[in-house]
Amino acid sequence: MKVILQQDVKKLGVKGDIVEVSEGYGRNFLLPRKAAILATAENLNVAEAKKGAKARKDAMAADEAKLMAKQLEKVEVTIPVKIGEGGKLFGSVTGKDVVQALKAQNIDIDKKKISIKGDVTGQGVYEAVIKVHPTITSTIKVNVVAK
Repeated sequence: MKVILQQDVKKLGVKGDIVEVSEGYGRNFLLPRKAAILATAENLNVAEAKKGAKARKDAMAADEAKLMAKQLEKVEVTIPVKIGEGGKLFGSVTGKDVVQALKAQNIDIDKKKISIKGDVTGQGVYEAVIKVHPTITSTIKVNVVAK
């Protein structure tokens, strides 16, 4: 029995996939739970159209992410921190600090998408990697200076 998945099903596929399943599994589990619909000619056409629209939407999102990544590479932020004797930092510089510095420049990015390369041990220039899209990243310069 061929079915079109309406939601993700473990060990079977993701939403929109056309899969072959046994009669009993399809009739007794997938169809009653609305996890799948029968793969009739009409339903197959609708599924293919949705798949094409999703591919176009993903391509547009990737293009926008590339443009944003190019613009972010030009960005440089300065983070003032307290520095003690011997040039050691009090605390640490994290993605949250970078987000606050970016917000001051009217750039809004989630702190979970930022990671700083290496350990920030004192004053200097460091690099932060920003995950703009699942496949696209950008690098910005982070200047750590004494208050």
